[in-house]
Amino acid sequence: MLPGFRWTHWQFRYLNLLWMRESGWNRHAYNAASGAYGIPQAVPGSKMATAGPDWRSSARTQILWGMGYIKTRYVTPWRAWQHELRAGWY
Repeated sequence: MLPGFRWTHWQFRYLNLLWMRESGWNRHAYNAASGAYGIPQAVPGSKMATAGPDWRSSARTQILWGMGYIKTRYVTPWRAWQHELRAGWY
C-alpha cells in the first residue's frame, strides 16, 4: 500500500514504530481514556467509516484510513513519528 501514497519504502519503518507504539497493530485496540480505536487509534473510531463500513474489524480498512490521515496531516510517517515523540500522540 505504501507506493499508492507515494512514500518511499523506508517510511514503513516509521509507520511500524508509530502503530506498534499506539496499538501494537491490534485492530481491536481500544483506549478507554481517549476513546481511540484500532490500529491507527482513531478518535473516535467511527471516523474510519469513511474508509469502509467494516472499520471495526478490518485491518485493511483501518490501515487505509490511518495512512490517509497521516498523508493529510503529516505528509509522511516519519513526520507523524516525530510528532508522536514530541507530543506523545499523533
